[in-house]
This record gives sequence, structure tokens and C-alpha cells, in this order.
Amino acid sequence: MIGHPASVVTAAVFDTKPYDREALQRASANHGIEWRFLDFRLTKDTASAAKNARAVCVFVNDELNRPCLELLAAQGVELVALRCTGFNNVDVDSAKQLKLTVSRVPVYSPYAVAEHAVALLLTLNRKIHRAFNRVRELNFSLNGLVGFDLYAKTAGIVGTGKIGRATGQILRGFGMQVLAYDPLPDDEWAKQTGVEYVEAPSILLRNSDVISLHTPLTPETRYTIRAETIELMRPGSILINVSRGALVNTKALIQALKSGRLAGVGLDVYEEEEGIFFEDLSGGVLHDDELARLLTFPNVLITSHQAFLTGEALTQIASTTVANISALTSQGSFVEGSVVT
Repeated sequence: MIGHPASVVTAAVFDTKPYDREALQRASANHGIEWRFLDFRLTKDTASAAKNARAVCVFVNDELNRPCLELLAAQGVELVALRCTGFNNVDVDSAKQLKLTVSRVPVYSPYAVAEHAVALLLTLNRKIHRAFNRVRELNFSLNGLVGFDLYAKTAGIVGTGKIGRATGQILRGFGMQVLAYDPLPDDEWAKQTGVEYVEAPSILLRNSDVISLHTPLTPETRYTIRAETIELMRPGSILINVSRGALVNTKALIQALKSGRLAGVGLDVYEEEEGIFFEDLSGGVLHDDELARLLTFPNVLITSHQAFLTGEALTQIASTTVANISALTSQGSFVEGSVVT
């Protein structure tokens, strides 16, 4: 294995943007971390950029399959530090075999993501995005901008981790009835907030005017929303997804929109977002035909995986990431709940 000075940790940070760099540099003062910021994603083809680094710091669209992890391990990398919560883009079994530690950020401002989910809902329901564009063209007509009161309507929360619970509490504040489904229900939270757990996702889908997804991406949750489950949803309902893109089958979603079954769809994630989200493609052609089709619907609102993007969340993400990288020296230990392997 390549040797490294014990007092300084070199970390290669992939897929970085200015806000990443600023937050990590602020959080790492006096922590003995030497940052190597890279603006491209980590894949097996770019793994050589981690040469002489003890840690790599990665985000949601970096591709850490076995070939990539083998190259990292061969270069002396010891830690894969995710600056996000999900780790579905990492071949965890291979990382274990290669003796690579994988850490993540288990908690960062659930309110940031929950508030963005509600912002998508409000914008869609009251057609604020369409009204904004009209007024800029001096069109002050109200035709086609009718929404509905959220008060007394029913919201369905799929997944009640910290973000799902925060979203449910906000929607309760609007006077909505909130149904929830989770394999591990938090009955005490539900009692305190007036949320009602249901025994199966199908019950939630049939009885909700708004459905908001807040589950990790696993083999069991992939395509939670697909043709069969869309058929269970109330006609005229609104779907919100700020979790992982592959919770929703895009082809089935497009068909539901074409048929008019859904009143609106708000997405902060997309199942094929790699190489698209976080990038400026305004000077070229979008080659993803399904995403291009989604963008043509007036009742679809898409943001590019920005639900996490608040100052508070960035600070917490950077702080946890720095603590995990510092654990490679005597300066600290891994944040509780952050180690995946």
C-alpha cells in the first residue's frame, strides 16, 4: 500500500461545485485535510485521479462499482466518504472485500428536503411556475390556474424517516389529514402529530390526494410508483418525489400524465439523472428522450436534485464528512451511524 504522512489526509473530492468547496474548506480548518477538488464524476475511467489520496469524497451520481473500487484500493485509498445519505451507487459488498471503509452523512437538515417537497407541491397546485412566466410576458389572465385547498385534503407519506416525518408535520400544519406507510412505523410520532399509519401502500395510494415519497432506493422500493400502483391512485392526485429517481418508473409516469390521470408531478430526482443533473446543458441537445418528454408537460415541475441545497444542510454535510475523513488520523472518530462498511 502507498504510504501517507500520518498527520495530513489527502482527500480527492469528485463532482464538486463551488458550494461544496466552500463548505468543506470552512469545516476543515485545523483538521489536517488536504483537499484535491475535481469537477468530474468518479467512475472506473476517472479513478486514477485519486492517486496518493487516502480518501475519496463522492456524491450521489458517482459510480462506485467493483472495477472502480478495485482501482481505488490498488492506489492506497482507505476511505470512501459519501457527502450524502444514500449509498445505492456503491457496491458495498465489493468495498468490504477490498477492505475499503465507506461512510456517509446519516443526518443533515431533514427540514431542507421536506420544505422543498412542500415547495414543489404548492407550486404545482397553485400553478405558480406558470403564473410567473405569464406575468413576465404581461399576461395577467387567470385562466388555467385553478388549484385546490390543501386544507382537509389527504396526504400520503411513503417512508417516515426524519425527512418523511418532517414533511408530514408540515402538511399537518396546512390542516391536511396525513396517512403514512413505513415497514417500521413510529407510533409515538404518529400519536403526537395526528398522523395515521396504514398497513399497506395500496391503502395509502387509494386514499391520498397528494403522495410524497421518502424512502431509500433498495431492491424492494425500486419502482414503488409504476403502472400497477398508479392505477390505484386517485384520479387528479399529485405525486412528489424528492428521494431517489428510481422509486418512479418514468415510462409509466409519462403514460399516466398523457392520460390525464395525475393533476401534477413534482420531481427533484430522476432515474437516469447521471450526467444531466448538476450540469449546465443549456448550450446543447438533451439526449434523454423520456426526460425531454416530461419537460413538455405543463403540470410537471422538475428541479435538479436541489432539495438538500440550503446553507444549514451544506454546513452539516461538510461537518460530518470532515469528521469521517479526520477519523483516518488520531484527530477524531467516525460519526455515529455513518459507517456503511
